[in-house]
Amino acid sequence: MTTTPDKYSILLSRCAGLAPVPTAVAHPCDVSSLTGALDAANLGLIAPILVGPEAKIRALAQEANLSLDNVAIVDAPHSHAAAARAVLAVRSGEAELLMKGSLHTDELLHEVASGANGLRTERRLSHVFAMDVPTYHKPLFITDAAVNIFPKLADKADIVRNAIDLVRALGIDTPKVAILAAVETVSEKMPSTIDAAALCKMADRGQIEGGLLDGPLAFDNAISAEAARVKGIHSPVAGDPDILLVPDLEAGNMLAKQLTFLAGAGAAGIVLGARVPIILTSRADTVRSRIGSCAIAVLLAHARRTRQNAEVL
Repeated sequence: MTTTPDKYSILLSRCAGLAPVPTAVAHPCDVSSLTGALDAANLGLIAPILVGPEAKIRALAQEANLSLDNVAIVDAPHSHAAAARAVLAVRSGEAELLMKGSLHTDELLHEVASGANGLRTERRLSHVFAMDVPTYHKPLFITDAAVNIFPKLADKADIVRNAIDLVRALGIDTPKVAILAAVETVSEKMPSTIDAAALCKMADRGQIEGGLLDGPLAFDNAISAEAARVKGIHSPVAGDPDILLVPDLEAGNMLAKQLTFLAGAGAAGIVLGARVPIILTSRADTVRSRIGSCAIAVLLAHARRTRQNAEVL
């Protein structure tokens, strides 16, 4: 198979000339999370506001030979307080993005989802992996592989709406969405196939807008036009999806990690459905994946500014 160019470099090129976005970084208290935030700052993507134990952050930076010159630090005694203060920074307008540091994902998202003090909207929170798969011809977005464990039909509708909004903000007018299942036929024995059929009909009726949906599709005929042809599937999505909607978190998590560790894919991660994008990274992420996550969030933040300005006018 032939390989395609680095998709994350394309994202970075689209960020060129954009102003750094103020970003609250919750508890960056290990080398990887602190380095990720500072690397993104050095590339001009974000203006980080480091929220956590100041003495610990400064000691860590000194030990790792990282410069904190001109970097804002907000002292918070522990990870829980850091999560709450980082969310407050977004609510108060100090920051336009939220970035996970070395605290657990659940701890940060608990504050995001915390009633009147959080960042919830009418949408369900969901996670998207933006994958750079060397053997696939364009970026591939997998959702949801990190937040919703066993999503119901209404949850999946929000998950796909979030992903469509993301991909459209990145410049693809009508994203193609493949709704994955084990088979490509509808069966009462497999609830995921019934959900897939219902989501497609919801799109037909205008309940899900902005994307082109098809499913159920098995992974082979979702990704391979030839596999779809052999099975007699006629679909504008098969062989060319932008988004893969998985049936549950376990399937999505395994798919994303298989692509990462067996196919050499990059995996940038972001949480959607809150008031602002949430940059969600892991200690196992490469620098390239961390930067890709930041670049996506920056493009979303600037798209949000443009939309808000247009609404004012």
